[in-house]
Amino acid sequence: MKIALFVPCYIDQFYPHVAVAALRVLERLGVDVAIPAGAVCCGQPPSNAGFARESMPVMARFVETFGPYERVVVLSGSCAAHIRAHADDAGSSSGIHCAGTASRTVEFCAFLHDEVGLPAVASLGASFPRRVGLHVGCHALRGLGLARPSEIQAPPFNKVRALLQTVRGLEFAEPARADECCGFGGTFAVAEPDVSAKMGRDRLRDYGSHQASVIVSTDVSCLMHLDGLARRDGVAMSMRHVAEVLASVPPGTAP
Repeated sequence: MKIALFVPCYIDQFYPHVAVAALRVLERLGVDVAIPAGAVCCGQPPSNAGFARESMPVMARFVETFGPYERVVVLSGSCAAHIRAHADDAGSSSGIHCAGTASRTVEFCAFLHDEVGLPAVASLGASFPRRVGLHVGCHALRGLGLARPSEIQAPPFNKVRALLQTVRGLEFAEPARADECCGFGGTFAVAEPDVSAKMGRDRLRDYGSHQASVIVSTDVSCLMHLDGLARRDGVAMSMRHVAEVLASVPPGTAP
């Protein structure tokens, strides 16, 4: 199977170590993965800001670059949700014949849980002896179904938590409102900064009151928002993407 890893813009520019960790995890799991040289933004930011038509050429470029791959693994729930919703329309409208790019796109944690499998992930031998608060971003939670939202009356499940349960030494903090939005929301944080910051501080307070020392998330965008608030307010809480935790190995162990 030909796998391509899509590294969203903000990870590429501000958190490249997250992409390195994800690549390391995939390679250690025996996945044959490529990072195409022509990778560009998926077009989510302008589309969410109301410029859907103007964002289509960007998505068309994405489809042209990633369409030939059997799986496109995305390091962001929000980007993955956007691609799954719009990639095929962009490809067909631009005359690019890469049908099914949307359905072949999968978020990183979903790929590990559903296609690689928990036994293989457990074989990584990851170790992260910290008390963590798990934050599954809104798009990953409600758009991609990585966990059961609290408003849904159905048996509980959480694919991200299941992955982290394979990590030795990791302990979960259990916040009072496990799936509340962090307040980032992309352009929402720009349009409604006061509301956005209040929501983020509420999340930090909830995690902190349950003794979390680290927040682990599917989305670096959420972590970027929470980290900015934590540093501004002097809150001693670090942020990690799931890939970074799964890439962690005990001291003296070959990565």
